[in-house]
Amino acid sequence: MNSVQQRLVNQLMVREREGTLRFLPKTLNGIDFYSNDYLGFARNVELQERLHDLLRQYPHSVKGATGSRLISGNSVITMEIEEFIAKEHGVDAALLLPSGFVGNLSLFSVLPQKGDTILLDEKIHRSVIDGCRLSPAKRWKFKHNNLNHLEELIQRSSGQIWIGVESLYSMDGDFAPLSELVRLAHKYSAALIVDEAHAIGTFGLGLLNKFGLQNQVFASLVTYGKAMGHSGAAILGSKVLIEYLINYASAFIYSTALSDFHALAIKESYLFLKNNKLIINGLMGNVDYFNSLIISDELHRDSPIKPIKFKDLKKLQQANETLLERGFLNCGIKAPTVREGEERIRICLHAFNSKEEINLLGDILKEIMHE
Repeated sequence: MNSVQQRLVNQLMVREREGTLRFLPKTLNGIDFYSNDYLGFARNVELQERLHDLLRQYPHSVKGATGSRLISGNSVITMEIEEFIAKEHGVDAALLLPSGFVGNLSLFSVLPQKGDTILLDEKIHRSVIDGCRLSPAKRWKFKHNNLNHLEELIQRSSGQIWIGVESLYSMDGDFAPLSELVRLAHKYSAALIVDEAHAIGTFGLGLLNKFGLQNQVFASLVTYGKAMGHSGAAILGSKVLIEYLINYASAFIYSTALSDFHALAIKESYLFLKNNKLIINGLMGNVDYFNSLIISDELHRDSPIKPIKFKDLKKLQQANETLLERGFLNCGIKAPTVREGEERIRICLHAFNSKEEINLLGDILKEIMHE
């Protein structure tokens, strides 16, 4: 084994000793309390039938895009659906992308310039951090949802200030104080960028739209691989922003485009959401029911994401195995995804979970937490 291979093996062995070695899980059957399919769109038979009808209507749309958007991968269908998405969200323009990760790379790698300052919530998604690493701007983190700390850092910043947050945080299940962040950004002429990956669908068109703030932020990102049941993402903002990204964002420029069918499927999910708003009520009913079980006072009541934290990795592993043995699909989240000492099982509630399933889950969690 050569030295490079040995170095990789040594680093993997460190993870194994720490109990944080990752591996691809097998597909399991069981009760889903771990996927991001909050509304059940990925498994919804009616939506699947509508997609089959779309394919019959547009049989050639299933072919690959054949290239990036700037070469052979653009199409009238994709551009029309971007206009549709922008209109739905009440913004000037939208740009479709292969994934939310590509979206955040596109935004944070090219918008902040040398001499600028990027201020990120300390619990922002890794894709934002990786995007910032490609930028020449300096980067600081502020304490999670701490507006006072953010303002202190703003006052010490130089150049154009960029603020990055999630509207609904994927690991903690809590919410950004969006109205206050908008006011603070306006006060200092900072550019606020909001990742709505876990809020789109779960809260209709997202929390910015819910609070009427979609035109008071510099940009936002919505993704379609969670509550919307597909994959891909869209950046929302001004026409100038989208034109700039088309010209400067390497992650967009050099990525193969989505197929037309993919774009059509995204539009269909929007239409399905609009016509089936009661599904969101079903999700929120399950959130309320889970709250009534009083698993932990630390959980955020309005959120479908319920992290159950463990300070001991062995206890986390035991809890994970207990749930799996009893037929509950779940995921243990370990460092470095979360801080050491904050490892957790992340419970995701869905519109399709039954009250009986939630009751049984609650009983098992109480049993685990009081061992």
